[in-house]
Amino acid sequence: MGKSTVAKMLSSEYGAPIHDADAVVRNLIGPKGAAVSAVAKTFPESFNKKAKEIDRVKLANSVFGNDQKRKALEGILHPMVRDAQKKFLKENAQKKLVALDIPLLFETGGEKNCDYTICVSAPEDIQQKRVLARGMSLKAFKSRVAAQMSDAEKQRRADFVVKTEVSIADTLEQLKEVMRKIGLEPEKE
Repeated sequence: MGKSTVAKMLSSEYGAPIHDADAVVRNLIGPKGAAVSAVAKTFPESFNKKAKEIDRVKLANSVFGNDQKRKALEGILHPMVRDAQKKFLKENAQKKLVALDIPLLFETGGEKNCDYTICVSAPEDIQQKRVLARGMSLKAFKSRVAAQMSDAEKQRRADFVVKTEVSIADTLEQLKEVMRKIGLEPEKE
């Protein structure tokens, strides 16, 4: 969609600290991560015993397309991600702007913790092209899209929508317009 790009813009243009839920998950299931033991116990097929770490590809193949397994994984990870988010918000409470980069914001009810929500959106063909370029398989992409709330529903629920299909410059202009509506100007022009 371009969430990370928009998050970087919020950081570079507006000085916003960013809480990246995906990065938190990568750390939780990465080497010596706090969730490795629980994930390995629940999804032993994803645990690489030699490396003593979770194989993210095997884990994704196991859970996407299987609602029960996906919910079990979310039951392990989401409380830990929420704890990391609470710590981040407490550490940055004095900031005028912070951003939560959360792929499943509406699915998890996380919008309740936000003053404003921005849905970052791109047409499915562009999404597909972007993730395939990063090495994700078409099957994995389709199963992830199917497991998430539709983009149209996310746009409907969001306070603002930023579309990322045209260019980086266009995306930045849309973001600046959103921020003007919120009452914030870039730290630098």
